[in-house]
Amino acid sequence: MSKIKTYLDQQGRALPYPWLINTMLMLVGGSQTLRLRFWSRKPKHTAEKTLRDILTISRDTVYGREHHFDRILSATTAEDLFRLYRMYVPVNDSFETLRPYVERHKQGEENILFPGKPDMYATTSGTTSEPKWIPMTHKYLKDVYGKMSHIWTWNFIKHRSRVFAGHLFTTVGKECEGYAPDGTLFGSVSGVLVRDIPPIIKKHYTAPSSVMSIPDYGARNYTLMRLAIQHRDVTLWATANPSTILELLRALNENTEEMIRDVELGTLSADFDIPYEIRTELDSYISPQPERAAELRKILAETGHLYPKDFWPWLQYMSTWKCGNTKIYMDKYMDQFDWNKTFYQELGYIATECRFGFSLDETNESVLFPQFHYYEFVEESELDSPRKHFLQIYELEQGKRYCAYVTTYSGLFRYNMNDLIEVGGKFRETPTIHMVSKVNGIVSMTGEKLYEPQFIDAVHQAEEEMGIKTKFFVGFADVDESKYHFYYEFEDENTTQETAEAFTKVVDAKLQHINVEYESKRQSFRLHDPETHILLSNAYARFKAACLKDGFRDGQFKFNLLMQDEKRRSKFNLLQRWEDRFEQLSENIINRADIIDERRNERAKRRTERVKRRRNRHPRS
Repeated sequence: MSKIKTYLDQQGRALPYPWLINTMLMLVGGSQTLRLRFWSRKPKHTAEKTLRDILTISRDTVYGREHHFDRILSATTAEDLFRLYRMYVPVNDSFETLRPYVERHKQGEENILFPGKPDMYATTSGTTSEPKWIPMTHKYLKDVYGKMSHIWTWNFIKHRSRVFAGHLFTTVGKECEGYAPDGTLFGSVSGVLVRDIPPIIKKHYTAPSSVMSIPDYGARNYTLMRLAIQHRDVTLWATANPSTILELLRALNENTEEMIRDVELGTLSADFDIPYEIRTELDSYISPQPERAAELRKILAETGHLYPKDFWPWLQYMSTWKCGNTKIYMDKYMDQFDWNKTFYQELGYIATECRFGFSLDETNESVLFPQFHYYEFVEESELDSPRKHFLQIYELEQGKRYCAYVTTYSGLFRYNMNDLIEVGGKFRETPTIHMVSKVNGIVSMTGEKLYEPQFIDAVHQAEEEMGIKTKFFVGFADVDESKYHFYYEFEDENTTQETAEAFTKVVDAKLQHINVEYESKRQSFRLHDPETHILLSNAYARFKAACLKDGFRDGQFKFNLLMQDEKRRSKFNLLQRWEDRFEQLSENIINRADIIDERRNERAKRRTERVKRRRNRHPRS
């Protein structure tokens, strides 16, 4: 044993090498990695093979007959196959065009989008009030999602060989949230995969997936962190949203003494609203640990805080989204980790609709899987064009941006992911990509085409120029008034409205420098001066909690920092500092009073006119 290389903590204690788990993952993940490398060498050939396979499987379905899959499959070359597919199969720019087919599956009909029925549905928010029900076929779950997971976990070991030696801190959705009318399960794909993982790995999880079903957002975060911090040997922390890490650390900081006391006594605080059945299930996960509690108190006394780099000395691996607008959350906790020990990897381009790709190295680039999905792309410059040119995976150019479309083994055909991606280098001969923003993160009221990354960049430049730091910010387009509303939560809670408005002026100037169209619209007064709003502390956490209460799942919670959305803007109006809300309320009352007076005057005027008309018709003799 002494010959085995070990990782030591501050006290010189060693982290063992997980021989059995690593060997098992090497066999299944290593073989799938070799297949990925093989298929990535010839992306054109692989794209043709994958599309033919998907169409062949679904050729006799309702959708396949309606869209002439037989005719498409008669193509003798890859070029003809791609051309006929574009000719006969329309682009599904939203889930709504596929919803009628999915509804038939939900009612129990078979062979609509694919043979048979789905194994489950993954639900997520849609463009309407009705959520999207993404069907997941047996083939997709086992042959696509499952095999990609094997590559993903094997990739962990390649970077940190002892990542599975300790406890695993992950947040996944509940595998079963209910059932479709025909009895088919709907819930979280990640939850289903965790349910089905081998017990040898499952026993390392810090918490069961049922914790994610705790309705109260604060209680959920407290429970997750309390169950994780009792272990000093947490080696992996994986969650989609960096904001979740920030909120979990805040739950620890706001409840430090209570959480340590829970660890010491083997309890779960009664101050939090946790359903009885979940509390009962968690009994097997907790026990009195006075030594661990003493260690946490010692760290707190010596450093004045509890940072993961101190209380989890063996943390090997972190995986979250790092692209798009997530960096603003990451920046707030980066100093709490020891990045010489902990490998921080981009989670990859993963959505409810499909596992588009994920990172395999230290870059933020996602490796695509042409043997599992058929991809199409449209250049950024053509997003508003009525006649878009669809490109194949092998036609992408490094450094250019595209909107992504996907065809899957689960009945999504030419489905618009509504994401703007940028092309990086190549994995073998297949391009890699990373997420830039949602396409709906591009706002244009008068033709300015303001991008979310441009807004983020302008705020950061204003912070540097004015020496002011924000905790959170968001912008909304107001079409009726032709102006933007900028909402800020400043680190200094005493920031005045006057200072905040000066900050907005700098942001506005930076945006004009960054975006020439925005500058043109501002200079011509087609865009009016942006309006400034100051938010309450923890505004984002409050907003997210409200959304989760409305039915969003944490792992699916994606949020643009620039949008045109009156419903979301109204929620942030409620999160303004009380004096700002009072001022706005007073203004609304005044406006309402003006409207009432105007309507009263109109009614009086109409009454006077009616009296005059009656007098003219019936003059007195």
